Amino acid sequence: MKSELVKPIHLARRAVVYIRQSTTHQVVTNQESLRLQYALRQRAIELGWHEAGIDVIDADLGISGASAAQRSGFKELVGRVGLNEVGLILSIDVTRLARNCSDWYPLLDICGLHGCLIADRDGVYDPGSANGRLLLGLKGTISELELHTIRSRLTAGLLAKAERGELALTLPIGLVRDPSGVVVKDPNLEVQERLELLFETFLKLRTVAKVMREFNHRGLELPRRNRHGDLHWARATTSAVAAILKNPAYAGAFVYGRTRLRKPSDGRLPTKVPKPIEQWRIIVKDRYPPYIAWQSYEKIRGIVIDNRAEYMRNKTRGAPREGELLLQGIAWCGRCGHKMYARYKRRAEYVCNHLRSHQGLPTCQYIRAPRVDAAVAQAFLTALAPAEIDALSCARRAQQQTYKAIRSNAEQQLERRRYEAALAERQFNRVDPDNRLVAAELERRWEAALKDARAAEEALARLKSPQAIAQITVGNKALNDKVVRLSGRLPEIWTAPSTTDGKRKALLRCLIDKVILDRGEHDAVRMRIVLARRSRHRHRGKDARQLSSGSRPRRGDARTRA
Repeated sequence: MKSELVKPIHLARRAVVYIRQSTTHQVVTNQESLRLQYALRQRAIELGWHEAGIDVIDADLGISGASAAQRSGFKELVGRVGLNEVGLILSIDVTRLARNCSDWYPLLDICGLHGCLIADRDGVYDPGSANGRLLLGLKGTISELELHTIRSRLTAGLLAKAERGELALTLPIGLVRDPSGVVVKDPNLEVQERLELLFETFLKLRTVAKVMREFNHRGLELPRRNRHGDLHWARATTSAVAAILKNPAYAGAFVYGRTRLRKPSDGRLPTKVPKPIEQWRIIVKDRYPPYIAWQSYEKIRGIVIDNRAEYMRNKTRGAPREGELLLQGIAWCGRCGHKMYARYKRRAEYVCNHLRSHQGLPTCQYIRAPRVDAAVAQAFLTALAPAEIDALSCARRAQQQTYKAIRSNAEQQLERRRYEAALAERQFNRVDPDNRLVAAELERRWEAALKDARAAEEALARLKSPQAIAQITVGNKALNDKVVRLSGRLPEIWTAPSTTDGKRKALLRCLIDKVILDRGEHDAVRMRIVLARRSRHRHRGKDARQLSSGSRPRRGDARTRA
């Protein structure tokens, strides 16, 4: 059936059949739709084109029409229209060409400019005419609306299920679904205890990198899942440790909407960007069996955020480094309220450079560090009382518990390695000796399993050695008395060469949240120490001035610039 819109100028060019389906699943299952789209060649012949003058573009099969960024076939089609090669574009309907008006209208513009017709199963249209453009514009708008309607319909049921915490999301390692669909802890006790040990170790060491090094030093592997969902054990990495620590499912919470899609402007695929916890769409607590309490999860998340390297931008303290300046990351300007950074270039000093870097104004103030550090250290040591030293005894008891957990994990790992070695031996013994290719591979696996078992035995033997036990075991009252007597030696321990700058900063942060510095009159430095939240109850009733100091440096030790 011919159309009066088809002219000889159109027949002199090519007719292009554009074929697309949105997903690979549709390509495999919706074969009838594919047949209908390929059958459009016959429609082009009926409109007057010879079969040799018909091209088919099907490079976009399995790609969504929501955007043209990844559709090479659509880009080829637009390019050929711009080169006056195409007289007719055929598609089963306009939704195959575009489901986005920002892609649809430029196609109409270029077709109208170069006299290219557009046809679907309903008819032939001229984008260069007012009626044709109006009708095609309405079809494109309805197509875009249909996409949003489909999404809304699908999302509504999904969100309703998510709000009840019943949406079946992919579970992290350590959580599984039983045959009835109920989420339970992994029945493998080694997996359970390894995850519990990871959380305990982080709360003690407080950085992801230190946890990773501790696990690798102990020879403790982390449970992982391969692409088929099967359990395997692998060496700890910072990314694996961080993924476990930041997953709220381990705190028993069902969470939906933790990430958002960021679409690059250069046409690349969108990437997932994590949202702050305040912006998570749905949180349903107590839906999964927890490995840690929700309060512990929030504490861990706060520590991870606090340890971010770009603490200047995010206004966090950052992890304590090995630089000599004591207030690295916790010094704040008493004038503009922004963070001061440590500068070592000419001399050790704290500098507030925020106004200069963000507004082009002069440096707010910079203060020489040695006297300030000495005053803060003195205030810190004065604030510590024997009651604070009792925490060291608690830490030793916690260390003993950690040793027991590490030893239990090592014993379980040895048991698993022995089982794997025995299994490899049985597999080797069952193979036909004449089948050398299979026998050689099974022999190699058996030897590797025996090697892993020996390594696990050696690791457990080191943990059970008298030296390790003597290092970990907490003594009785005599040792506790010794710990208490340390209170009188705190200044000596603080200045000892064995106490690194990083350890001093870590100790300081146990009590102090931030130190606000300001140059007062006559070149005196006014200093206000803000206690950490977890330490405030121990100093309840104490005024901030009791933990503050004023130091009068020599002229030039503290300077400001207006």
